[in-house]
Amino acid sequence: MIRAGVMGWPVGHSLSPLLHGYWLAHHGIDGDYRALAVAPEALAQRLAGLADEGLRGVNLTLPHKPAALAMMASLSPAARAIGAVNTVVVGADGSLAGDNTDAFGFMENLRAGAPHWSAGLGPAVVLGAGGAARAVCHGLLEAGAPELRLINRTMARTEALAAMDAARITPRPWAERAEALAGAALLVNTSTLGMAGQAALDLDLAALPPEALVADIVYAPLETPLLAAAARRGNAVVDGLGMLLHQARPGFAAWFGVMPEVTAGLRAHVLVGTS
Repeated sequence: MIRAGVMGWPVGHSLSPLLHGYWLAHHGIDGDYRALAVAPEALAQRLAGLADEGLRGVNLTLPHKPAALAMMASLSPAARAIGAVNTVVVGADGSLAGDNTDAFGFMENLRAGAPHWSAGLGPAVVLGAGGAARAVCHGLLEAGAPELRLINRTMARTEALAAMDAARITPRPWAERAEALAGAALLVNTSTLGMAGQAALDLDLAALPPEALVADIVYAPLETPLLAAAARRGNAVVDGLGMLLHQARPGFAAWFGVMPEVTAGLRAHVLVGTS
């Protein structure tokens, strides 16, 4: 049996066992994927012992992604650029290779949900400056976005993330979020605003071009107030669930030998876990 899992603290809320379990059953693979509760102070020891535990690798969720960087024998370019590891693959010699598939997941979700859109169409407005924003910015830059307008409630964090590519990322103050939408080809919310239990996102979409794409990485609720408002005015929208599903594909392929697909059946299966 091939074994993998997801490490977090806490980890009981993770949907990863649900979606990997679906793929294992769909492809008839003799495998096991489970949630592993690992406290931060135990992370290094648990990662070093993956091979001894018979695990092919793990996903990492909060709060382990940044800390794992220093614990890998090798890192992918994406992991280095984003500054976090969410996928660990155990080599034949027991060495650990760290990757970050969040940018892949975000871009694949956009391609699937809005085939007409491409990064080169124009500026993108990114709300938020946390780890998810860093992954989104990396994906958009790699795909050829000409300009990213980065907006966050804390300007210091905005400027720190903008240093990823000072030539193409423009930090803008939170007070200018509505004006920054003028001429944009994409608007992405990477913040927690609009998530169930969090404050609403206060954003006037009047300046956003009608042909712009609007995406939200929040998936609880699946249709956030931002997506609902954008859809009402005729903008194409992409919800956040697909990013979660697509980011899991490279890890599954590395551990279980099959590159899985994101299907309507998978979405329906995982949505049960979010309700």
